[in-house]
Amino acid sequence: MVPKPAGEVRILLVYRLVGDCIFCEEYEAARTLELEGKIKMDKNRDCFGADIEAVITSFNQGTMILEAVESLCAQTLLPKKIIIVDDGSKEENSIRILKDMEKKADLPVPVMIHYQENRGVSSARNTGIKKTLAPMVLVLDGDDKLEPEFTEYVSQLLRDNPSMVAASSRMQTFGILDSIVCPAGGNISSFLSRNCCPATHILRREIFEQCGGYDESMRSGFEDWDFFLSMIETSPEAWIGIVDKPLIQYRTAPASSNIKSMDKRLEIMRFMIEKHISSYHDHLADALLGIETISNLRLYHWENEVTHAIRSHQEISRLSKEFLESPTYGDGGMASAVRIASIGEEK
Repeated sequence: MVPKPAGEVRILLVYRLVGDCIFCEEYEAARTLELEGKIKMDKNRDCFGADIEAVITSFNQGTMILEAVESLCAQTLLPKKIIIVDDGSKEENSIRILKDMEKKADLPVPVMIHYQENRGVSSARNTGIKKTLAPMVLVLDGDDKLEPEFTEYVSQLLRDNPSMVAASSRMQTFGILDSIVCPAGGNISSFLSRNCCPATHILRREIFEQCGGYDESMRSGFEDWDFFLSMIETSPEAWIGIVDKPLIQYRTAPASSNIKSMDKRLEIMRFMIEKHISSYHDHLADALLGIETISNLRLYHWENEVTHAIRSHQEISRLSKEFLESPTYGDGGMASAVRIASIGEEK
């Protein structure tokens, strides 16, 4: 029998069990009550953003959806309404948590839950956003959380910049990876070589309507990057802003959809280039130079790691050895190998 852990240890065990799709009812019930209690504590908040509504997408996420709702109910500027779109959850505990939430009348923010057959995250986001009325919509994945200032700071960035079509913030990752991730935002030139905005963001609903929303045919990843390109393409002055504080808590796991999508990165990028061919045509130099900059930076970091290992008399990896024996040509690879080999000539 698994002993009952207490406090934070208990919560960490629940996360691991949820991530593996194994649920311990006693721990789940305890965690659900704990999170519901935190949500109720914010009932007396009265600082609402009348121009903001929130959409959360959910699929078999257990108590994680309560954490997402809790983080929204703890905002210094509350959304006017929360719309949860469940994209065909099958796991019984996840469904029960949503059904229980529907029955609660004492939440600090009105919550509406919409159920649909599984059609992918793009469809779920589109469904939720179309049900909003506010001019700004916060989009949040059901397994992520927000710091209390997210809505206040990010929405103010949009209010201060009329040409900004969407805004977000830096991210604090947790789970497998503990780091600060710093997307830069930018205009169309910035977004052609890579995605520069987190999936969790606040958008202008009128821009969502102009660009047609998320592409529901994209079910293998990068649908948010494609969506950002579509929004920025609505105006030559359009851009996306980033608050330089880590206000998103982004959950990381080995088998997440974000990690799996990297296996099809080239295939999906080809689709996106063909879809947004006019933008790539008009900004070809920016797109190519952006990709080259990323490539050079990664090569530089690898070279520094290998150089450090050699100078420290440490073993380098088999793949690094193979690269040094047969470096690539025309992309900086051979020059990097020469610099590494020159270490042996140093006095």
